[in-house]
Amino acid sequence: MKIKFWGVRGSIPCPGPDTVKYGGNTTCIELKFGTPEKQIILDAGSGIRDLGNHMMENKSSKAPIDTDLLLTHTHWDHIMGFPFFAPIYAKETKLRVYGPVSFHDETLKDIVGGQMTYRYFPVNQVELTSRIEYIEIKEGPIDIKNKDIKITTRYANHPVLCLGYRFEYKGKVICTLYDSEPYHNLFCTDPNDPSYDEIMALEGEKSAQEENIRMEKFFAGADLLIRDAQYSKAEYQNSKIGWGHTSMELAIESSQKAGVKSLALFHHEPVNSDAILDGHARRLNLDKPYGNMDVFFAREGMKIEI
Repeated sequence: MKIKFWGVRGSIPCPGPDTVKYGGNTTCIELKFGTPEKQIILDAGSGIRDLGNHMMENKSSKAPIDTDLLLTHTHWDHIMGFPFFAPIYAKETKLRVYGPVSFHDETLKDIVGGQMTYRYFPVNQVELTSRIEYIEIKEGPIDIKNKDIKITTRYANHPVLCLGYRFEYKGKVICTLYDSEPYHNLFCTDPNDPSYDEIMALEGEKSAQEENIRMEKFFAGADLLIRDAQYSKAEYQNSKIGWGHTSMELAIESSQKAGVKSLALFHHEPVNSDAILDGHARRLNLDKPYGNMDVFFAREGMKIEI
């Protein structure tokens, strides 16, 4: 399995001189499996524009682009690059778009393709001549018509339906878990609070722990885990609880506990410049392995082979 990061940033693109090292494009990951290579694209953030240009420049004239795009969820930073994905303007392209949908009155095509209306964009999606199929998915196994690649999804803890992906191929495992926040007890735990209910507080704590254990089982033993780590522990605890993201420290701790071999910290906070991320790397001692687990900040353009 080969992985290339085309976008590693969360929330909004932030190009400029302060983000050259880690990159300013929002999430897009390219995976390739086997020989001949089977391509899967994960998310359509602004990074997919460069990926699409690369695909068009390097495609064979005899082999049209035929690929799968898997979306973690439909927040804008994960779909905003779709109208700029060059292959959708080539009539011979075949593209299957998979993703979860939170609202019953809108389809995946409405949400993703709906960016291409004259209200927002100069090209309407009905004008595209490429063959695009939209496939709505839920938690569980998904079938991309390739018997060698096993893909399983797991709901993440985010303000909208969001999926983590587990890819298994020839005994190797790659997992993604973003955007995702650890589960918390939502019930009052202060006995002095008038709303405190001991039974509810205990049940809430039990449920949160069970869900966090389920999540760790989902990525247990992964050769590579690409994990949400948008905030430091202090930032998360001070003002970011409930925003749907994880702290760097918790991502490392829970991944190590689950026996992950290599951890890519991902979905970087847009205000975090290269200097700030370098500072976090030093603070977290990322130049040294965490036991048997390597930890690093994902960088735009980074390539990994499993």
